[in-house]
Amino acid sequence: MDERWTRADARPWPARVLALVVALLVTGPALAPGFVLLRDMVFVPRQDLDLDALGLGGSLPRAVPVDAVMGLVTGVLPGDWLQKLVLVATVYCAVLGAARLVPPGPDGRRGAAGLVAGLVYGWSPYVAERLLIGHWTLLVAYAALPWIARAALRVRAGAPGALPRLLVACAPAALSPTGSLLAGGLVLVLVGRSRLLLAGGGVLVLSLPWIVAGVLHPGGGTSDPAGVAAFATRGENWAGPVLSVLGTGGLWNSGAVPGSRASVLAPVLTLVLVAVAVAGWAPREVRTAPARGLLALGGAGVLLACAGVLPGATELVEAAVRWVPGAGLLRDGQKWAAWWALPLAAGAGLGARRIAAVVAARGGARVLGGVVLAGLVAVPVVALPDLAWGVGGRLRPVDYPQDWQRVREALADRDGDVLVLPFGAYRAFGWNDDRPQLDPASRWLPRPVVTDDALFVGGVAVEGEDPRARRAAAAADDPAQLARLGIGWVLVERGTPGRAVPDAVDDLPVVVDGEELRLHRVPGAAPSPSPSPVRVTAVGGAHALALGVCGVAVLWITATASTVTGRRPPSWKRVPR
Repeated sequence: MDERWTRADARPWPARVLALVVALLVTGPALAPGFVLLRDMVFVPRQDLDLDALGLGGSLPRAVPVDAVMGLVTGVLPGDWLQKLVLVATVYCAVLGAARLVPPGPDGRRGAAGLVAGLVYGWSPYVAERLLIGHWTLLVAYAALPWIARAALRVRAGAPGALPRLLVACAPAALSPTGSLLAGGLVLVLVGRSRLLLAGGGVLVLSLPWIVAGVLHPGGGTSDPAGVAAFATRGENWAGPVLSVLGTGGLWNSGAVPGSRASVLAPVLTLVLVAVAVAGWAPREVRTAPARGLLALGGAGVLLACAGVLPGATELVEAAVRWVPGAGLLRDGQKWAAWWALPLAAGAGLGARRIAAVVAARGGARVLGGVVLAGLVAVPVVALPDLAWGVGGRLRPVDYPQDWQRVREALADRDGDVLVLPFGAYRAFGWNDDRPQLDPASRWLPRPVVTDDALFVGGVAVEGEDPRARRAAAAADDPAQLARLGIGWVLVERGTPGRAVPDAVDDLPVVVDGEELRLHRVPGAAPSPSPSPVRVTAVGGAHALALGVCGVAVLWITATASTVTGRRPPSWKRVPR
């Protein structure tokens, strides 16, 4: 990998058009009016900038700083519009970024090699499965990785203004803890030793909001090791979990896996893509120091993804999750396959170009090479046909019942936290076709929400990290105890499975009584617990510092843009003299 990898494309429009077509094909149904509410993907019309959003609540800061950003952005842009924009932009940037990561050929064009790389990366099981499980922030980081790689290579080459562009490219990934680590690993292997301290320090500052919030979390930041087995990578077909990961699949939740992943043909096409990628990385002149670093990172991603099913590795991960704060990020191992997807896509693009050139040279016809390229372009689509149209129509928007807005208005400018019953992290509402989704109350309501953070995965109970939530659940049938805990309200979400609501709650005063929601007031509630001044200062300072770095980077790019020499137009645009 050298300066050729970041060189401008003489014909950039084919990749741009492909990226737009793929983005619309994948997200099409989601663009209809309403919200796509599927598992962890929960957007609301207006999200508040509360303690949990900043990482000062009782839950671990898994959604820090993304919830704070959502609180700011939805104050300007409605949540449903924002969701549609995020989904389309994520798929578009994933395809285009991977297509641009392949170095141009001798003619200055990336051509079909770029298209192969873009489809391998953007039309992939990783994208499909993370969409179906609702991990949109992880997909935002995934889409940013090719752009981070290009920016890191520019920093390595000492290009003017490369560092602020790298920080801007890392900012979307830094919206989540996992995204920060994915970006940090890529910067570590690509930026070079001489510039690692500065570039790595910048990524670290962007990650400070969730790091500081996690370190100062009252629960200690450790997690239940039972989650390692519950969230372990699974085989999707006859080939087992390792080959599923090599194809960027293997998600632990079988309900969030496209049907085509179970086909007999899926592992065969995975092996075809891996073989093409091996052919692409085989030439010695391609395997420069940064290229070797990228390949090593991809290998590490495969190992981490499979750690939950490898003897010996499983026990190591369980011990880390039990004793090391923040190591709970390792439980869902398959997400680290994102590191593998990048060299797979770039290698597939290089390999497609090389194979087509060999076929054309031996066959004596460029047409034959073009046919081979066209076939390789089609492989990712043939391997995953049901990614089209919202992963087989599963990204269907719905409207929230009016009861949600009524409860929000009733809680405006009121004191007391809200306990949500039935106690459980996930819901299955009739108005959302009984599809599993994360409880939206914590994002919808203007007061801090106490809800269950324990999970049940395949019959395995994974204990939560919020001690206050457990105390509130135990006191649900004792309104006086709830009041002492600072619970001023109980929200009953009707029509969703869960434990029966205690009779003592039914006897509380009713403030909102709708078809979907019933809001009770808990008399005499004590003031809600507040985080310590030290914690508030440290977490607030971390947010301010990260935001400041982003602002300085943008201003730096803007201020230097007018002093950069204009890019020489490609040969096909030059006017002959």
